[in-house]
Amino acid sequence: MAAASYDFEIEQGATLAKSFVWKTSDAVVIPLTSYTARMQIRASVSSPTILLELSTANGLISISPNEGKVTLTVGPTVTSGITWRRGKYDLELTSPAGVVTRLLYGDITVSQEVTR
Repeated sequence: MAAASYDFEIEQGATLAKSFVWKTSDAVVIPLTSYTARMQIRASVSSPTILLELSTANGLISISPNEGKVTLTVGPTVTSGITWRRGKYDLELTSPAGVVTRLLYGDITVSQEVTR
């Protein structure tokens, strides 16, 4: 299954909370028992610098295995410190057997905070 393209926005100073459900082409939820996830944001695909990293290991990604749901949660303390305005990302899932699946990729923009 090919990764889906999905662009989104981070609101600086606000909580980012986004959820995605992994389903087959027939809309059947794929269980994610014992899966891990990671996501990196970089200025460009080839950039060596990671602007923001989310993962199940650092607690910024959570997985609801029976629902096939992956949730990104980044608090306002982190988002208020974002100084970049645009980036590229992808979101990968790793099965218990070590199979890596690229679930999503796309562009991220940051909406600047006015109220501080």
